[in-house]
Amino acid sequence: MLPRRHALSLLAAPFLLPRMAGAQAPWAPTRPISLVVPFPPGGPTDLAARVIQQGMSSALGQPVVVENRPGATGAIGSRHVAQQPADGHTLLVAASGTLTINPVVMRNPGYDVEKDFAPVTLVMTAPNMVVVNPAIPATNVAELVAWMKTVPGGPAYASSGVGSSEQLGMELFKLLTQTEALPVPFAGGPAAATSVIQNTVPMAVLNAATVGAHVREGRLRGIAICGPNRFPMLPDVRTMAEQGLPEHVSTSWTGIVAPAATPAPVLARLNEVIVAALRTPEVTERLARVGFAVDATSREALGKLINDDLTRWRRVVREARIETN
Repeated sequence: MLPRRHALSLLAAPFLLPRMAGAQAPWAPTRPISLVVPFPPGGPTDLAARVIQQGMSSALGQPVVVENRPGATGAIGSRHVAQQPADGHTLLVAASGTLTINPVVMRNPGYDVEKDFAPVTLVMTAPNMVVVNPAIPATNVAELVAWMKTVPGGPAYASSGVGSSEQLGMELFKLLTQTEALPVPFAGGPAAATSVIQNTVPMAVLNAATVGAHVREGRLRGIAICGPNRFPMLPDVRTMAEQGLPEHVSTSWTGIVAPAATPAPVLARLNEVIVAALRTPEVTERLARVGFAVDATSREALGKLINDDLTRWRRVVREARIETN
């Protein structure tokens, strides 16, 4: 007869086997990972990819390469990632416009966000902001609306480009306040900001990271932050919600997505590694210096953000009768 302790060990063994068999090591890449940025080097989306590059490589044991594939306001690089094997080795580092505005304003961007991509994590956010030239007699939303209604046909507003989150943010403002304003497109946010500073165009909705320093130094006046919270660089500028327009949400953000069929364990591991890389003090401080807040999240939170923005911008494009291209 077996000693009692041996018999108990044998009885317990069958119950341990399934648990041991089910335990799996976290997914690990077998070759370098490509972070595809659908814009040229040097912009905020490119910066987002590069600040997590080393942290990802150290955690996953493979080189992480930033690959810039610019063109068609992000559509070319996005299309490329949608067509890659869904194995975790190719990811898209995308601006909000790439994922939630291109599909709304382009007739055929060449990818379907809801079918072709799986969310990995949000990376960083910066709200848009309503700004005016200091000569405009308005310091808040109510005063701005009152002034806009005195201008026959509505004032002009500077747009950072047709179909940008800033342009759609202004169109949403017009819908909510029942005002008129005429878009004047510029080649990007800095050029649009310059036009408002020079008062060639009196107002705009622009990214707070782009215009924050101008507002702080008095070249522009901040009317309202278009995000849920005040902007740390400009704590005295109230949000839209604080001024009676909680429906007005317009933010620029960067997120990471993978090809849609990527297995859940791969997505979970990528989320874990990237979120850890983003939450290091060095990364947080580096992004804060250029006006962005780290906003690393769950996969589900990014998926909800994408769906909410798609719903919002589809409504704006439809009701403002913005022509798609």
